[in-house]
Amino acid sequence: MTHHRPPTPADPADHPGHPARTDPAALRGPLTARLDAPARAWLDRALDEAAGPPGTHGPLSVWEPRLAEAGRRCGTEHADAARVLILHAARADTAALDRVYRQGTADERRAVLHALPHLVPGPDALHLVQDALRTNDTRLVAAALGPYGARHLDPHDWRHAVLKCLFTGVPVDEITDLGRRAHGDTELARMLGAYADERTAAGRPVPGDLHRVLALTVPPPADGTGIDGKET
Repeated sequence: MTHHRPPTPADPADHPGHPARTDPAALRGPLTARLDAPARAWLDRALDEAAGPPGTHGPLSVWEPRLAEAGRRCGTEHADAARVLILHAARADTAALDRVYRQGTADERRAVLHALPHLVPGPDALHLVQDALRTNDTRLVAAALGPYGARHLDPHDWRHAVLKCLFTGVPVDEITDLGRRAHGDTELARMLGAYADERTAAGRPVPGDLHRVLALTVPPPADGTGIDGKET
């Protein structure tokens, strides 16, 4: 049975923060406000387990099975946030994150990607981002281009990830720091132009998001007024 309380217009937690972009300390309150009593109790237990002394269930840490339960216990719409909170409470290191990612479902893998900016300060987990970008799962691709990917992907891989979003239909709004990284990137502009030409030559529509990204690659005029009056 899924335990979650549907939002109401008066609910202050109707729009909880994105789990990759919101500090876990600020994520828990809005999440628990949206859960019913059984789900809140389950989450509290799971977080206590994760924060406690290390334990094992066979080869797994005691908290790892809770990641698989999160969707059933908290509702699928809240599972990402619950999983990120559990990973954060457990202070999961790169080895644990790698294990959860490799052994988990697509939903658990996405939660690992969301948790990376909270748990891994350097590029040690970049291989997980790169793995997600090789998949055809658009939700994993979007999660891979969150704050951690924005911080650590090199320009070559990042440009190709942007193109992958365009041809798989991932909205470019999902790409963290798109404006900053695309700004003045003439190589990205060249790649976008080539992709647009290929689509046009094949009689296929050019994704509208392509023009948005292309505009971001152009440096603003020296007077700082922007690109043709558009915000960047």
